[in-house]
Amino acid sequence: MLNNDLHSSIRAGEQDRRDGLKRGNRFLGRVVACSGSRATIAAVAENGETSLTELWSVGRLISITVGKNRVVALVYSMQTASSEWGEETNNTFRIEVELMGEVHVGPGGREEFSAGISQYPYLGAVAHRIRAADLARIYDSGQDDCCIIGKLTQDESLDATIHVPSMLAKHFAIVGTTGVGKSTAVTLLLNKAIAADPKLRVLILDPHNEFAAAFPELSVVIDPDTLDLPFWFFRLEEFAEVIFRGRPAIPEELDILRDVIPDAKKAFKGSAESGLVRRQTEKSSITADTPVPYRIADLLALIDERIGRLEGRNDKPHLRSLKVRIVSAINDPRYHFMFSSNTISDTIQDTIAKVFRIPGEGRPIATFQLAGIPSEVVNSVASVLCRMAFEIGLWSNGGIHMLVVCEEAHRYVPADPSLGFLPTRQAIARIAKEGRKYGVSLGIITQRPGELDPTILSQCSTVFAMRLANDRDQDIIRSAIPNSSTSTTSFISSIGNGEAIAFGEAVAVPMRMRFARVNEERLPRAHGITDRIDEDAPPTVDIRSIVNRMRAIAGPNISNFQQSYLAATSAGEQEERLWATELGPEARDEPEDARFDEATAEIEPYRLDMLPRAPEPSNPQLERFNQIRQQLLTETPEPTAGHRPQPPADPYPARPAAEPRREGSLRDSLFKRPLGSIIRKP
Repeated sequence: MLNNDLHSSIRAGEQDRRDGLKRGNRFLGRVVACSGSRATIAAVAENGETSLTELWSVGRLISITVGKNRVVALVYSMQTASSEWGEETNNTFRIEVELMGEVHVGPGGREEFSAGISQYPYLGAVAHRIRAADLARIYDSGQDDCCIIGKLTQDESLDATIHVPSMLAKHFAIVGTTGVGKSTAVTLLLNKAIAADPKLRVLILDPHNEFAAAFPELSVVIDPDTLDLPFWFFRLEEFAEVIFRGRPAIPEELDILRDVIPDAKKAFKGSAESGLVRRQTEKSSITADTPVPYRIADLLALIDERIGRLEGRNDKPHLRSLKVRIVSAINDPRYHFMFSSNTISDTIQDTIAKVFRIPGEGRPIATFQLAGIPSEVVNSVASVLCRMAFEIGLWSNGGIHMLVVCEEAHRYVPADPSLGFLPTRQAIARIAKEGRKYGVSLGIITQRPGELDPTILSQCSTVFAMRLANDRDQDIIRSAIPNSSTSTTSFISSIGNGEAIAFGEAVAVPMRMRFARVNEERLPRAHGITDRIDEDAPPTVDIRSIVNRMRAIAGPNISNFQQSYLAATSAGEQEERLWATELGPEARDEPEDARFDEATAEIEPYRLDMLPRAPEPSNPQLERFNQIRQQLLTETPEPTAGHRPQPPADPYPARPAAEPRREGSLRDSLFKRPLGSIIRKP
């Protein structure tokens, strides 16, 4: 399709030959200096005219005639000789260019473009505007299955094309600051890629929930409400990232998980052995990382079993802490996608078919919305998805061609090795290094390439560099562009929205182009948000639903987990009740009437003598003192006239809160008696 247009444009370009020195045509200037990769061109604008100078500017390609060949050069700097411009005088100016390659006659007799230069420009060589046919030859990749993604910035009559298989074979990256159109470019490229390869399956890690609106007919939306990503999919490090809420895992608790998770998996399969009889030499293929289902109730029961053992007292604080963490995670409504009732059974085939669109049913794209997932779990989920994508390509022997698109990739694979989540970094790096061997491609989208792991970016063979304002980000892109076109990025900070500099395997030479426009209804937007708001009829917002989502009131139903856990921990109590029901009251040691009834029993008054006391040491003098004290307290005064003796008091009276001092106390009695009657005589 494209080659036919190219051949017709080349034939039209052959008729574009004009006299090289005739004024008013392509003649611009002559070469006055030349080095191995750059040249300087001098030209004159007569009488202040700009009809010739406006034909070239920074970023444009020009042509230098050298014999039968035409050297192609890129303009990267220009200035006048006197740093002034005369309105009615001749103005001499200089143009700095970088040599890109040459158009020459090939072995077949046809003109073709090559990146190398066989004949360098000589001093005085004529430099002029490049032909349209030469531009078509330069940006022609020589492949029949090219796709049009936009127009050339220099000549909008020519299409900007890329070779999609080359772009997907060795990964690609789109970099650019916020608001330059990265998401729109991703939408365009994915549509072209699916059209070129119907067997392609695309997984988009969408942190802003914006790509669902871009592919309404080609994608399925996976969010935390419709996702069942079982917890047993996670490897040990990924599961620990969830349990510890993104904080570093405690080594002792991590070792406990490493021991009890395989036992829980064996219990689910019905092959659990007794803890007392266990072969030390037996080797099991089930580990903490094996994607085999298990129940959280079994995991908690195994932890409770270790807590109840007599040995290992030092591990009990870690066991209790780990149990609290697990229970807290399964009770958190934000983790519903991991611990729902649907994640207990073996649903690995259904999950893979849904997430990775196998067979797809006409919707090859899955937009995985990460905005509703807790931030401390996003890294684990990304790690699981990227790891599974690679393993599916690996174990299918390349039968499934898969593309993983990572939006905001610097969050998952930062440049600082101490930051980020190590399993996520390893999963994405494995796709970047080995994915092309198994049909797994990677698409990196980031606004901060300086914060992205340079190893990941170096594996992307095709890069679309949009406007970048940060100097460090520009340096990263300059280091990735081939040495012969380093000046291409000198104007990368000032290109317009929707423009990009494409270089790499998918294009023949670095190409400054403008992406084609996408229909308004297919633009990526978060939850269908539009830029226009009708002020006359403002949208109604239900604040109650917003608050309920913030509080996660409509959370998951985890009663199944609680019931299964309570059933596992109270099995002994249920068995005891069963025996009591069948055998009746005689099953117990005490008779029916002697059973204690907490509802009807009366509480006995509090008595001081009921408290346990330590035996007092024997002391003769102390015993003599106690006898005298008892004698004084039991003495009663003689009854006087008109005074009746009182009945004996209660031996255990209820002591008031603040008892007043009464007459006849021990202290008063001691002071009234003679001292000689108290002291024991020898």
